[in-house]
Amino acid sequence: MSEMRVVGIRVEPPQSQPVLLLREVDGERYLPIWIGQSEAASIALRQKGIEPPRPLTHDLIVNLIEEFGQTLVEVRIVDMQEGTFYAEMVFSGDVRVSARPSDSIAVAMRAEVPIIADEEVLAEAGLLIPDEESEDGPEAKEDEVEKFREFLDNVSPDDFKASGGA
Repeated sequence: MSEMRVVGIRVEPPQSQPVLLLREVDGERYLPIWIGQSEAASIALRQKGIEPPRPLTHDLIVNLIEEFGQTLVEVRIVDMQEGTFYAEMVFSGDVRVSARPSDSIAVAMRAEVPIIADEEVLAEAGLLIPDEESEDGPEAKEDEVEKFREFLDNVSPDDFKASGGA
């Protein structure tokens, strides 16, 4: 299993379906996940540090977890079947709740808990996108986003379904 971080979201024509790109924290693999519009908006707002005036659904979930005295430990992307990813929200006491990856990731970002991808998922759907630089900072992030754009220009959800992927 590998900890992942959110690289970004991009909406690609002609499908106009958002793609969430995750990258291994201590590795080189990327994991693209096609998600819904509302989840993409929620993740993008959080990534940009924008606080809405009223809680969004994912904010509400985090508030409920806290108010009920629970602790979200991590979210895990645990499986992929016929191009659909499956996730679990893992709470203290190893209590697990099945959830969509998009919702789990939006909640994880708000609760500031790790996003983990099981090795089997990364082995099946993870991608290596060549890195020219490994430095951190704004330029490295812009390069990573540009590589993401180039990748998306050449891929579609059907590419993954044919190989059992996303």
